[in-house]
Amino acid sequence: MAQILAPSVQWQMRITKNSSYLTDASSMSSKMWSSLFRKQSKKLTARSSAKYRLLAVKSEHGTINRMEDLLNLDVTPYTDKIIAEYIWIGGTGIDVRSKSRTISKPVEHPSELPKWNYDGSSTGQAPGEDSEVILYPQAIFKDPFRGGNNILVICDAYTPAGEPIPTNKRHKAAQIFSDPKVVAEVPWYGIEQEYTLLQTDVKWPLGWPVGGYPGPQGPYYCAAGADKSFGRDISDAHYKACLYAGINISGTNGEVMPGQWEFQVGPSVGIEAGDHIWCARYLLERITEQAGVVLTLDPKPIEGDWNGAGCHTNYSTKSTREEGGFEVIKKAILNLSLRHKEHISAYGEGNERRLTGKHETASINTFSWGVANRGCSIRVGRDTEKEGKGYLEDRRPASNMDPYVVTALLAETTLLWEPTLEAEALAAQKLAMKV
Repeated sequence: MAQILAPSVQWQMRITKNSSYLTDASSMSSKMWSSLFRKQSKKLTARSSAKYRLLAVKSEHGTINRMEDLLNLDVTPYTDKIIAEYIWIGGTGIDVRSKSRTISKPVEHPSELPKWNYDGSSTGQAPGEDSEVILYPQAIFKDPFRGGNNILVICDAYTPAGEPIPTNKRHKAAQIFSDPKVVAEVPWYGIEQEYTLLQTDVKWPLGWPVGGYPGPQGPYYCAAGADKSFGRDISDAHYKACLYAGINISGTNGEVMPGQWEFQVGPSVGIEAGDHIWCARYLLERITEQAGVVLTLDPKPIEGDWNGAGCHTNYSTKSTREEGGFEVIKKAILNLSLRHKEHISAYGEGNERRLTGKHETASINTFSWGVANRGCSIRVGRDTEKEGKGYLEDRRPASNMDPYVVTALLAETTLLWEPTLEAEALAAQKLAMKV
């Protein structure tokens, strides 16, 4: 698409009267267009205050798609330099920010990249009188938008003195995952990221009638069809972008509420799980930006009899994956029950609107677990019960949770934290009664 400047109202009327010019625009030469606009510009010379707007005209010939050609241009044969997109988490704890810089040659490891800085006062992360925040490169992914050797760089943020800023949740997570006890257990995570697509101007779910509602839930989950599936191209584009980037994406599906989707990342080990989810979220933000659709990770985007959006986190350790692992899982669940409030407080903003005990959730105030029960806080699969080993699913995290926080907290509670004997005995009694 090329953008051609034309005066607004009067010029539109003239084009309408002479619509034959537009009916076969693709066959017009660039000289014909130039001649047409020269004639019109003479008539409009005296109208220096005329308002202009952009019109788009398709053409298979000439110079129409120059911007698209430049965006797709592969510069690899002409320079060793690459573009690195530095990505970090902003002041809300859920917004992703990024900016680009040129690197002299391709790199293979974050340690080869320089630290950088940004204006923290513009992201809600530093005061104006001392606004410099330093970016530390931590993980590299291939850039599906620019292609070639260009990269996406997941960073965390520090003060100039080298202290992690308050919104840097990766730093503490890295400390937990480097603990020898945690390293020895090789924690695996499989994260199910749900999200909702909204229409741009009205902020109403994609596919829903503006100001109205579709039919009740039921036909939409994993569905096909123009009246049941809304946003599949975005989901598919995101899937391929993740595979290209090197993100360990394992699947996608349409969700229960129309206009809502899910992708899964994992199994990932330790800190890698958070890096991959944050990069996948960034890709999704960029793809919905290009599609003119709004992405929301709100855990309950539509009130009423509609499913919310979660980020279910599947978790296992070396001990739970080996023979006798089911008993280790039960001990982990016991620990999780004793720290239920700590986990809930770290599992996402607005989660109380989602965890109501309805729509495949447990109550936010009550801890529970069960086999194959999606209405529990912690679900254990039938296969895990049958084989006596495997993983557990924490169904409490909201769609807007920080994956660094959730993954690290699960490891800390189940591998590093030890309850008192009295508390352990009491919790075991309560859980036995519920089961």
